[in-house]
Amino acid sequence: MEKLISRRDLEFLLYEVLEVEALTQRERYRDHSRETFKDILDVAYRIALEHFATHNKKNDQEEPWFDGERVHTNPEIKAALEAYRQAGLFAATHDYALGGIQLPYVIATAYGALFKAANIATASFALLTAGNANLLRKYGSPAQQKKYLLPQLEGRFFGTMCLSEPHAGSSLTDLLTRAEPQADGTYRLNGSKMWISGGDHEIAENIVHLVLAKIPGGPPGVKGISLFIVPKYLVHEDGRLGPRNGVRVAGLNHKMGYRGIPNCLLSLEDAVGELVGAPHQGLSYMFTMMNEARIGVGMGAMALAYTGYLHALEYAQTRTQGRRLHDKNPASPAVPIIQHPDVRRMLIMQKAYAEGCLHLCLYAARLVDEERTAPTPEAAEQARLLLEVLTPVVKAWSSELGMRANELAIQVHGGYGYTRDYNVEQFYRDNRLNAIHEGTNGIQALDLLARKVGMQRGQGFRLWAQEVERTIQASRDTEALRPYAEALEQALQTTTEVTQHLLNKAAQGAVERAFANSFAYLELFGTVTLAWLWLEQARKALGKEGAFYRGKLEAARYFFLYELDKVPLLAARLMRLDDVFLYPEQDWLVAD
Repeated sequence: MEKLISRRDLEFLLYEVLEVEALTQRERYRDHSRETFKDILDVAYRIALEHFATHNKKNDQEEPWFDGERVHTNPEIKAALEAYRQAGLFAATHDYALGGIQLPYVIATAYGALFKAANIATASFALLTAGNANLLRKYGSPAQQKKYLLPQLEGRFFGTMCLSEPHAGSSLTDLLTRAEPQADGTYRLNGSKMWISGGDHEIAENIVHLVLAKIPGGPPGVKGISLFIVPKYLVHEDGRLGPRNGVRVAGLNHKMGYRGIPNCLLSLEDAVGELVGAPHQGLSYMFTMMNEARIGVGMGAMALAYTGYLHALEYAQTRTQGRRLHDKNPASPAVPIIQHPDVRRMLIMQKAYAEGCLHLCLYAARLVDEERTAPTPEAAEQARLLLEVLTPVVKAWSSELGMRANELAIQVHGGYGYTRDYNVEQFYRDNRLNAIHEGTNGIQALDLLARKVGMQRGQGFRLWAQEVERTIQASRDTEALRPYAEALEQALQTTTEVTQHLLNKAAQGAVERAFANSFAYLELFGTVTLAWLWLEQARKALGKEGAFYRGKLEAARYFFLYELDKVPLLAARLMRLDDVFLYPEQDWLVAD
């Protein structure tokens, strides 16, 4: 049993639900077809299984180490990324002129999920490099693109993003790193950056750090942040590598999971940097990479949930223990534990979470392609707005459900699941990071409620509601789906009322009370979103023969019976504007 992500499920979502073949009618993708998509996924599955999955456990057991000069990593990481490079996957989505094949982003997202399921730590080197390259493609000067973008697309240079600092965490307002302008047009950066994944290693020829810093005399707060290219090794105009730059490893962070990629504290000491774009626009530029990374985090969380589910499913089919509820004969043979109702409960929950979040992530990726190639500017803008609203949901809700799924996978394995003999305990530890990095889930929830659903006078929220309503109307006339459509319509109406209530209260000055329980709003919005996507999957599965389609219908039934019924409780909690989290006194939290 192949235990990364079901190929049948990927094909169902790509071709039957999202209809990605229609993209091949667009000018940018006209050289592609379902056959080219199949070939790329075939290559990705092979590389993921043969080069990534094979050292996933070793990555966990033998994490990177720092000898005071160099960061050492497992040699299998370099070999895996070399196979990835030789397949042309670093550049696949980029223009022909840049060495790419103009592959739709949704297909790249699909194959990226395979690598994350196989080995999320090694895959993260490629994810970070892709985000770095996309930012430079959009905002870098021609000279910068030649020096730093093209080598990344060739897989010779890797990239990072350097935002956080030890004292500030996610609060970018409080950055202290300074960039002093020089007579030659470069800058000298001094400061430190924390939690930098892939911050140092010997895997690539060079590392291109994208660093947020402040130029002295600029505006205060986030409006004074600029973005700089700070390479590990300086690069001459002709592309040759120069001396080591002033960016050094001050130490490694030792993590609970995600251990295969070094996570660094970097010290910048008169490091040479090149300004990207205009001064004081760094945060807006960096959001290109941050938003892409947030979708990537959601995909990673989903991929770990999915592979954990498949591992649990195989175990439940082969592990015999106990007897059926009606069988009181102790002499009867033990049955596979998948026959026990509670084990089936845990399996269908994992299936609903993993397959639902896979749909959510691929839908978001499809919006990226829509924004890029839509036939009209209006359609492109609608795709952009809808993606803005869904990005915090993709990141945060996928990572919340991903952790729940991995916890259930451990439980299915029983005592064995709590040991290192089986992979599911590592999946949980790896997945625990996804709720934290690229903006904690609490930050994502606040972003969703306080910014995204109200942006442009609520236009993004209305677009989301229209998409949900479209699926409701398409399902209403089908007898088997009518109860789901009616339940989803009620949940959509409730979500709309809650959203309007909270935004109105915030506009009237009750900002803290309106937004203090934003995580409950994320749960509400995320649950309704997945119910919508499960109804869409049920629409496509209904009337088709086979266990695969029956499984889709049963997972949808579970979601509407056991998950969507949480909506009224969440709505009631939000409508009350509880102040339980707003007490100014902290003494009552102290144990003494």
